[in-house]
Order: sequence, then structure tokens, then C-alpha cells
Amino acid sequence: MSHAIDSPSRRSLLKGGAALTLSFALPLTASRAALAQAGPDAPSNTFAPNAWLRITPDNRVTVVCGSAEMGQGVLTAIPMMLAEELDADWALVSVEQAPAHQAYNNPMFGMQATGGSTTVRAHWTPVRQAGAAARQMLVAAAAQQWNVDPAALRTERGQVIAADGRKASYGSLVAAAAAQPVPDKPALKDRKDFRIMGKPTRRLDSAAKINGSARFGIDAQVDGMLIAVMARAPLAGVKPKAFDEAKAKAVPGVRKVIAIPSGVAVLADGYWAARQGRDALAVEWDLGAHADLSSEKVSTALDDGLRSATAIAHEAGNVKDGSAQSARSVSAQYEVPYLAHACMEPLNCLAWVRGDEVTIWAGTQSQGPAQGILSQVAQVTPAKVKVNTLLLGGGFGRRFAPDFTIDATLLSKLSGSPVKLIYAREDDMAAGYYRPTSRVRFEAGLDDRGRPLMLRADIASPSIMAASGFMKIPDNGVDAMAVEGLADHPYGIPHQRIAYGRAEPGPQVWFWRSVGHSQNAFFIESFIDELAHAAKADPLAYRLALLENQPRARGVLALAAEKAGWRRPAPKGRFRGIAVAESFGTFVAEVAEVSVDKTGAIRVHRVTAAVDCGQTVNPQTIARQIEGAVVYGLSAALYGRITFKDGRVEQSNFHDYPVLRMNEMPKVDVHIVQSAEAPGGIGEPGTPPIAPAVANAIFAATGQRLRQLPFDTAALKKT
Repeated sequence: MSHAIDSPSRRSLLKGGAALTLSFALPLTASRAALAQAGPDAPSNTFAPNAWLRITPDNRVTVVCGSAEMGQGVLTAIPMMLAEELDADWALVSVEQAPAHQAYNNPMFGMQATGGSTTVRAHWTPVRQAGAAARQMLVAAAAQQWNVDPAALRTERGQVIAADGRKASYGSLVAAAAAQPVPDKPALKDRKDFRIMGKPTRRLDSAAKINGSARFGIDAQVDGMLIAVMARAPLAGVKPKAFDEAKAKAVPGVRKVIAIPSGVAVLADGYWAARQGRDALAVEWDLGAHADLSSEKVSTALDDGLRSATAIAHEAGNVKDGSAQSARSVSAQYEVPYLAHACMEPLNCLAWVRGDEVTIWAGTQSQGPAQGILSQVAQVTPAKVKVNTLLLGGGFGRRFAPDFTIDATLLSKLSGSPVKLIYAREDDMAAGYYRPTSRVRFEAGLDDRGRPLMLRADIASPSIMAASGFMKIPDNGVDAMAVEGLADHPYGIPHQRIAYGRAEPGPQVWFWRSVGHSQNAFFIESFIDELAHAAKADPLAYRLALLENQPRARGVLALAAEKAGWRRPAPKGRFRGIAVAESFGTFVAEVAEVSVDKTGAIRVHRVTAAVDCGQTVNPQTIARQIEGAVVYGLSAALYGRITFKDGRVEQSNFHDYPVLRMNEMPKVDVHIVQSAEAPGGIGEPGTPPIAPAVANAIFAATGQRLRQLPFDTAALKKT
């Protein structure tokens, strides 16, 4: 048996790759060029005034999208925004994925990356300005040809139109428009003049997904590539003690066995040979300090975190005064487990290192960082790293992590071949990056009318900021992501103290759809429901009374309740619960209609959602994202749990980490508030309210308050 690393240069390369897994906010060598100076290469007969846009003489408009498409609809939203200001003919608009380039940096991140429900709100102004600037240049070109004042011209559906009826298609103006100066700050349309944005619009990528021509990461192929499957370390930092390389190589089709910092890879002619070779390795792992990791140890760490919760995330008034003034107190403790991302498309990356050039094909949320990371992995300049972003079969934050691109690049560099690395479902589940476990201890003081005077919350959780490698916990000791949605909850309570205690049981943590909001909405919305019950008040009325200064939260609560029939009796055997949450600039309220049978089985029949995400681009996408977020959040609430025993994850696939099945899917009604506010995000905000809405409905049905996720049906059976 052997796991030797056989050369000094190889050791140096592997050491560099190991370091990069924890630190990947690396600078790119390209300067921050102005958008108009960083457009894509285009033929001479193409009008390409900026990086986002190309118009050809046949009047066709191609919009270049720098964000990754993982089902959230950016390949339609970005073109809609640009086409609106361009006044393009939507029937002639197409979209293509941008290369990795600083011209496509997410303005909210300062790098080219997709996450945090930021694409529309981050690009709301720059992408529209790109369209408006092109339109202004086309108008100027027509005015020059016709010798008229540009102000006398208008545009409509890909044409410049004069007062006398003369028309010129954009395509006929491309050469003349290219000679015009690029406007610095072109005027943008008033929302009342929108013709494309705000209208339900079919997605531009749907046809390709239906007919099978769409290319996801796992579809990437090049001649001569090897398929890699890894025996991945069960936890970050764990090393192999021994493995049987000879048995792996005895499998027909296996070509190489390579040890890298994250595990041992088997490279073969096809996936099945690589998988069989990996299984034949029989790796023995040196778990070291992780050998005693268990769910019980995780619980102990959370206890310690609660005891040390002294980092103040939010403070108002004085909780001691509030407690002294209270007529009664209510206390409760809530907890959520680690969660896997469980993307439908397993993680994968095809990498090809050729001399001083690196090319990857991957569904990645972080193209920009990948250039810097992989340049160091392969020891080339960032400009020599080409990132081909393919469609993502689910991201949820998991594909923001760099591990799969790093490992594929290392394996290509070391093997001298193009290598397509594919994670088995079990590999991703058992060696992945998890949503943190979290526990909160609440105490509230109520006045003689039942209104809260005081709220104290101590939160214990691992730190995503520390684990990310590119963020730092601030001097106050508070991980903002561990407390978001709780430290800034919307309720008017005079005396508050929200404190954080860092707990680090050991597993790697990472961003998960809606991040800290995913657990903290469950915590605060369930506890507010408890306070309403203690006050003998209607849960909706109780919330509305505490939201006097939160018109948008009140608005979605009232709308969801109205559409769900809150004031009317639910169908026989069903009960309703309500919750509201603000995340990523968007307010969402959800009413869940639930039944619980005699065995304790929970069935969610209907979810009514009201959404205020500010100004909208594509209402159809908003509805779909809320539906998807409900599926994702409900899967976690009913089933999701990652547990540990003897240093290893106990779950491996969907048989022991279930997700919602089609026959369990509730009817979801989505109602969008018409708003003039700045756009908020939509990919994540539908997830936080679903768990507390269901929990509150379960309480209404059974009188049993479930304070831990996933819901314990055995406890319900006993009631």
C-alpha cells in the first residue's frame, strides 16, 4: 500500500492547492477597465459599444451575461433589463454566457460571482445604462444621417423613427453608431414607460433545456479526457494513512491514481471504471482530532457557544429594565442541524492544463475568483486561465466554493491530460460544505397586555465568515451571517439584546440558500408566535401591531393573509400558520395550510406567499423562484439533517437525506406587490418563512410547539 507524493515540484504544487482551499479572494491581473473598454471581440460589422451588447446588421441583439445561470433566470433577466433601455425587438434578442473578465464583475461583490440574490439588484443600473447608451448612440447615428436633431427621434422595437415617419433599423445603423462617442451617464426610462420589464416573459434558455441542447457542467467533453472520481477526505484536513493503489489500477480502464490534499483520485477512461477503481482503493483515513466527532459533540459545542454568547450583535434600551417592567416572561430554545446543499447535478469540473494555459468547463458561481485561484494552482498568470461557465444544475451557494475546480485543475496538471472530475452523490454529501448548525435561547418579557417589552436572544453557531477564507470576523466578534434576520428582525420591541457565541464542532460550513436567514427566520417567527399565544392574541394581529414602522412587512403579511383566507375557517382537518421575513432586500410572508394525522405525519397542502421585491423584471421568474424556495425550505424543515458518528457523516444519498417528492408538493400561490422600491433579490427570500409558517400551523393543529428542525413527527404522534 502506498500514498507517496513523489517529487519536490509535485509537493510544492499540492501544498499550494491545499492552501487555496481556504483562501481564494485573489486579485486578478487585469485592471478595472471601464465597461465600454472591455467589450467582447466582435466582427467589424457588429456594433459592440460595451461588454454587454452586440448588434449585427440583421438587427439581431446578443446580450452577454456575466452571471451564472443556476435556474434563477438570469439568462433572461439581464437581457430584459438591457433590451428595455435599448428598445430592442424582444423577438430578436438572444443571450450568451460571458467569459471570466472584470468587465462582468458583480458591483455588489467587486468580483465576477453569482450569489446572495444579487444579480438583478447589483446590475439594475449598469446593465440598463449599457442598453441606454447603445440606444443613444444609435439615435445619434440616425440623426447624423438624416441631418435632424436627435431629440426629434424616438425608438421602438429595434428601430429609430423620425417625426416624418422615416425608419432605420438598428442593424442598418451599426457602422455609423460605432463611430459615435459612448455616453457616460445616459438617461434611463421611467418605469411607466417599460415595455419589456415587469411583464411575464418566457425564459430564453427554456427551449434548449427542453430539447436537450443546453450544456450543463456535467455535459462538458474534450477528446482524450480522463474521468476522475475521488476518495474524498471525510472532513477537511483529514489525510489518508494508506490506500491500495495496485487494486485500483487493476480495474480495467483505470489509468492513474493520484493523491492530492483533499483525497485520492482515480483517473480512468470512463466514470464507471473510475468509480470502481476508487472503491477498490480501500482508503484508511487518519481522522486525528476528528475521530470523536459526533452529533453529541456538536450539541456540547453549541451549549458552550450559548454560554459564551457575549459578542453583541444588536442592543437597544436595557434588557434588565425591560425585564423588571414586565408582567410575565416567556423563554424557549430552538435548534437547527447542519444541512447539505444536495444539488441535483453532482459537482463536476473539466480542466485542461496545457503548458502555461488553463481552461476549465464548469457550472461555477465564482468565475472571477476561479481565475486567480487556478492561476496559483497551475502556476500560470490569471490572464492564462479561461473559465467556460456552463449551466448549473442547482447551486444554492455550494458552487461558489472552489474545491471542485481546484481539484480538477490539480489532477490535470499532475496527469498531463484533460481531466473531468465528478463527485459521486455520496462524496458530496459526506465531504461537503454544510449550512451551519445553530441554537438560540430566547427570553422575552411581556407587559400586562401581552406586548413584548424585552427580548433577549443568545445564538450559538459556527462562523461562515471565518470558514469562507475571504471574509474576516470583525473586531466585535459577531459573524454577521450567523445573526442576520434575527439581530435585524423587524419587530418594535423597546429593550433588546442579541448576542453571538461562536461554536466550532469541526465540520466545514458554507453559504446555503438564504444563509443565516434560513435558520433565524424559523427562530424569531416561531418565538413571536409563542408570544402571541401567551398573549392570547391572533398571530397575524399580534405581528401587525408590532410592525407599526414596517410598512413593507405589514403589506406582505396582510396580502398573504387575505389571499390565504386567514379570517375564514380552514378546510376541515387543516390549520394555518403564518410567518414573515425580510432578506436580500425583499419581504416575503407565507401562510402554510397543514394537516397532522394520528401517526404524526405532516402534510402541507397549500402555501400562500406575498412578495415585495421592489421593482420587478420578470414576474414569471419571481413566482417560480418562490415555488422553488418553498420546495427547498420545506425539504429541510421536514427531512434535512446531517449527523455525525465516529468522525464521519452518517448520511450518504437521498434515501437517508430525503427531499420533497412530487406527491408531497403543496399548491403554491404567489402574489407580487406592485412597488416602486429599488429591486431586491428573489432567489433566496422565499426559503426563510416556510419552516416557521409550517411550525406555527403544526402548533395550531396540535398544540405542540416544535422547536427543532427537522420536525419530530414522533413527538406529534405522542400528543
